[in-house]
Amino acid sequence: MNLRRVARSAIQSARARRSGVDHHGYPWPPGPAGVPVLGHYRPMLTHRLRFLTEAFMAHGDVVRFHFLGMPATLLAHPDHVEQVLQKNHRLYTKQTRGYGRLREFLGNGLVTSEGEFWLKQRRIAQPAFHKKRVDGFAGAMVRAADEMVTRLERVADGGEAIDVAHEMMEITLRIAGETLLSTDPSDRAQAVGKALDVVLHEANRRINAPMVIPESVPTRRNRQYRAASKALDDIVLGIIEQRRRGTERRDDLLQMLLEAEDEETGERMDDRQLRDEVMTMFLAGHETTANMLTWTLYLLSLAPEHARRVRDEAIEVLGDRPATAADCKALQYTKQVLQESMRLRPPVWVVGRSPSEDDVVGGYRIPKGSLVFLSQWITHRHPSFWEDPEGFDPERFAPARVKAMHRSQYFPFSAGPRMCIGAGFAMMEGQLLLATMLRRLRFDLAPGHPVEMEPLITLRPKHGMKMTVHRVS
Repeated sequence: MNLRRVARSAIQSARARRSGVDHHGYPWPPGPAGVPVLGHYRPMLTHRLRFLTEAFMAHGDVVRFHFLGMPATLLAHPDHVEQVLQKNHRLYTKQTRGYGRLREFLGNGLVTSEGEFWLKQRRIAQPAFHKKRVDGFAGAMVRAADEMVTRLERVADGGEAIDVAHEMMEITLRIAGETLLSTDPSDRAQAVGKALDVVLHEANRRINAPMVIPESVPTRRNRQYRAASKALDDIVLGIIEQRRRGTERRDDLLQMLLEAEDEETGERMDDRQLRDEVMTMFLAGHETTANMLTWTLYLLSLAPEHARRVRDEAIEVLGDRPATAADCKALQYTKQVLQESMRLRPPVWVVGRSPSEDDVVGGYRIPKGSLVFLSQWITHRHPSFWEDPEGFDPERFAPARVKAMHRSQYFPFSAGPRMCIGAGFAMMEGQLLLATMLRRLRFDLAPGHPVEMEPLITLRPKHGMKMTVHRVS
């Protein structure tokens, strides 16, 4: 931490607040009072969702913060989201502290890379996520879901509560392994899940810590982080090496990435690039989808009438046969339930950017090199765009009503050129799994189980999600 920079920034901020305008003549954005030097660091660290919500409700669409001398701005209006992620996206980079920490683990994959390198990787990877190819993975998703439901039916007979968050992590891990790497990591799911948990928590801690002990120093945390990262690397790099040596062609995403060429240069990915993309897709396709399904089952347990509508739709569309990719179009209400779940409990709850040049948003100057926060948690609750923002109402996403929406009031997969490449994959997986589960099972929140959100890199249930499972006829 550069104390001189922090002090200079604090002095400039104090002068600007007294004058009512910044040193460029733009009005100073409103914001909550901070403390000297630390600014708003502590409340953002300890009560993120509450702090951002209260700041937005008190100060409006543009809210000023500062963290250890670094100016930051929360932009909540859909017009502002559109300006940052679409209209002026080239100006807003991922050169932030958060993405820097993610690169330590994910490398330079599609989530963390920038500029020409990102564009090249996106061109190479895009064909692997063509709808026809993604549809080909529906069978693996449904087989995994059917086997899980059969096992949970036996649990239902005993009446014991299960951790649905753990179950969703396991099934999405299996699906990610089968569709991405043609391997079922279920036999090592516990080890992989534990390693991912260590990496996510440590990455989150490093993002928010004012000072980080270098990884070369053998502290207990550093040793655990290195061991967890190595465990995941060994799995992914081992599979890539086997595939390079082998003569058998697999029908999975890794094979598509191995064979894909940049249409402009003819280049292919080397092993390091493959590792970074596979690790990114493994984390994004496993962690976020598991959280989406967990929060959906929780919200449906509070609104059983909507769970019954999903069940009725699944029975009407599927009967007794397994679901297919072609059924997703008819499973419209199931899709709406998932969309409403991601509105209220977005797996990715905040997006960070840093402008490479000064910009003006909503009449306020956004300084070069500062932090910009776009929060799905906030914008998905904006009272000017959502009626009864805290209510669970899947009818919001009926096709006719979606057409009338501002195109940036809802962005669970981000938006613009950097929109998640796997959004279609995730939605198909969610629809097929939810319909398969609710056709045969009912999930009720276990009495007395504490439900608390843990906004790490993704929005997790802090204490898991204990639920009882019941067969339905």
